[in-house]
Amino acid sequence: MAEDAPVDYIARTLATYRKLGYPDYRWARNEGVPPFAPLSREVSRSRLLLIASGGIYRSGQVAFHHKDDVSFREIPSDVDTGELRTSHFAYDQTAARRDPNVVFPIEPLRALVKEGALGGLCDDVLTFMGGIYSQRRLREELVPRLLENARGQAPDLALLVPV
Repeated sequence: MAEDAPVDYIARTLATYRKLGYPDYRWARNEGVPPFAPLSREVSRSRLLLIASGGIYRSGQVAFHHKDDVSFREIPSDVDTGELRTSHFAYDQTAARRDPNVVFPIEPLRALVKEGALGGLCDDVLTFMGGIYSQRRLREELVPRLLENARGQAPDLALLVPV
């Protein structure tokens, strides 16, 4: 396969879940238009919360496991990227292990803060392992805990980084 050829993610996802012993994956359908939330202040004065699904964790934290792991990790936003690790079954982690910023863009966000384009980062960033098969567990277990943590950090903006 050529390096610049498109990836058939649906076929890849179906094959991955079959290998894990699951029946065919049913894609989530969210009906209706999501609510519009206008910015309450300029980005240059806003605190941003980073939420990433690339299975990033900090050295010393427990790695994500690979079957419907609905846990998440809090990582200080001033973490040294040399302490970051990945654990994920649904993507090739080679580039992310070499440079975590490809799935967890903490250094570019810090640069935006330093330049004054972004007001600041929340104290912690939140990470989890995407590719959760159970939509029910995602909706009922992971999302409410992520939202509770996010609200407690009082961000003005959130950047969601899917893998």
